[in-house]
Amino acid sequence: MRTPPNLMSALITPFDDNGDIIVAAHHHNLQLQTSRGIEGFVLGGSTGEGPYLEPGERGQLVAEARNELGNQPFLVCGVQAQSVRQAIMQVDEIAAAGADAALVVTPTALARGNHEAVGRFYRSVAERATLPIFMYSVPAVTGYDLPTESAEALSEHPNIIGLKDSAGRPLHTKHVVEASADGFLVYSGSSSALTQAIAGGAVGAITASSNYVPELVDLVIRTALESVSRAEPLQAELTAIVRSIESFGVSGTKAAAGAAGLWTGIPRRPLQPVPRTQLAKVNQIVTAARERIGELVAG
Repeated sequence: MRTPPNLMSALITPFDDNGDIIVAAHHHNLQLQTSRGIEGFVLGGSTGEGPYLEPGERGQLVAEARNELGNQPFLVCGVQAQSVRQAIMQVDEIAAAGADAALVVTPTALARGNHEAVGRFYRSVAERATLPIFMYSVPAVTGYDLPTESAEALSEHPNIIGLKDSAGRPLHTKHVVEASADGFLVYSGSSSALTQAIAGGAVGAITASSNYVPELVDLVIRTALESVSRAEPLQAELTAIVRSIESFGVSGTKAAAGAAGLWTGIPRRPLQPVPRTQLAKVNQIVTAARERIGELVAG
């Protein structure tokens, strides 16, 4: 497997009024993000409304990305499944479309809190999957936080290559890194905790914020890998931006991405767009942030 980049953009999925994927918008977003330095994408993750994707749509997102960008970008696709059987069907779909790896969220419907069942789920998927597996712990969405002990044990499996940790607790990230097998790749899914996560051994980030300030996220990562203290002022700027945007959830990310030039469509129902009364605020935040990015990158 190719080495994944330090930053992978958790790309939005553009839907039209009927809930169909807008393919032209997907192409535009991939090209724009690539022009801004993004070398890896997570398609159909939480930010990409993965839980709402239907059979065939994960493969469609991956295949369109491959057709548009070729083999250069590292492509990961989200797998949201409650059973091993469901997970393997989704992994097979994205593997056939050209994905490099799968990002498999912790199962929560019947296994939540049952650490042994979650462990069996990941081992069974990893043994049968035709792609390398990243585990995905996102307690804000699932209500389940993958324990350090589970991550340590699962990191020994040769086909489980990493973890996206979106708990936003850098000390937990540090413990996972220290306990895991050599070469296990831990990515931070929390923009606000990114610098401290890297200080604890995370290799980079997979974040929603890379839809609207990818250059700043990349700058925080590169700076933190060299000097955490020098990264802290940049981190403060990133945190201030994302706190306002993330209060609106996926809809806020889509609105911010639109302000940054992506073609977003609308969220898939039952989600709703950001209220018009708040949209101007989002646009203002992103416009100011992107102007500031120009100053930081130039400086």
